Amino acid sequence: MLTLTYFNLTFYIFLVMKKQALIDLSNKVIPESIKKEAMTALSHFPELHECEITFRFKDNIKKSTMQAQPTWKSFFKPRRHRSYIILISRKIQIEQEEFTIADIPSDVITGWLGHELGHVMDYRDRSGIGMLIFGIKYLFSKTHIKEVERAADTYAIQHGMADYILATKNFILDHAHISEKYKERIRRLYMSPEEVMELLKEGSLEEAVS
Repeated sequence: MLTLTYFNLTFYIFLVMKKQALIDLSNKVIPESIKKEAMTALSHFPELHECEITFRFKDNIKKSTMQAQPTWKSFFKPRRHRSYIILISRKIQIEQEEFTIADIPSDVITGWLGHELGHVMDYRDRSGIGMLIFGIKYLFSKTHIKEVERAADTYAIQHGMADYILATKNFILDHAHISEKYKERIRRLYMSPEEVMELLKEGSLEEAVS
C-alpha cells in the first residue's frame, strides 16, 4: 500500500512537471514570490500557455484580493492577440484582518490564481465591445457579479482545480475572526463548497460549462 501511494505521488509530480514544462514563459511575467503557485495554476490551463499574462503586485485593489483584466494596449485587438494582467494585492484586508501573501497557505494562493485564470478564460470569448459592456454591468449589477464569479470558479473546477478552489473558500468561511456577515456575502456572490462538490458529480460539470 505504501509503495502504491509513493508511486502515485511520484507519478503525480511527474505529470505536474510535464505540464509546467509546456508553459511558454517568454510571454509570462511572474513575481518570484508566487512563481510556484502561478506555475501550478497555469499548468491546469493549457489554452493559456501561449497567452501573454503578467502577474503583478499592487499596493491596494479596491474590494478585491486579485483582479484579472485585459491590458489596455490589447483591449481592441483580435481576441487571439489580447494580453492580460492579473493584479495581486500586497496586503489583503478582510474586515479587521490583514494578511500578506506570506501569511496565506500556498494552496489558497494557487486557488485564487486559478480563479483569476478562470476569468481570463471567460474574457477570451468576448470582443472589445463585449468587455466594455461586461465591465459596466459588473459595476452596477450584483446579479452579474454573481454570474461572473461563479463562471470563473466553474472554469477553474472544469480544469481540475477543485481542491484549490475549495481551499480558498474554506480559508474564508472557516476563519474564526471573520464575521458571519462577511461570510454570508461570500456565500451569496460566490460558489459555496457544497456547490463545488455538486459540480464534481457525474454530469453536473459538463452541464455547468456548456
